[in-house]
Amino acid sequence: MKGISVSAMLTPEQAAARIGVSPKTLGIWRCTGRYNLPYVKAGSRVRYRPADVETFLQRRTRNTYTGPEAA
Repeated sequence: MKGISVSAMLTPEQAAARIGVSPKTLGIWRCTGRYNLPYVKAGSRVRYRPADVETFLQRRTRNTYTGPEAA
């Protein structure tokens, strides 16, 4: 598995903006384990892999429409 450079990782502020929540909410999710959103922690710094954020959004996407175009 290839590594990702630290500069390509997202800060909590950037990840929160992509998800549409506040950085504080993201921090609460991290501390409580409310959602399965992987993060990398080195010392006091927290970073998110862009692919993990996108996967999180895809898993949380719902389509409740059941009409003929749904398939």
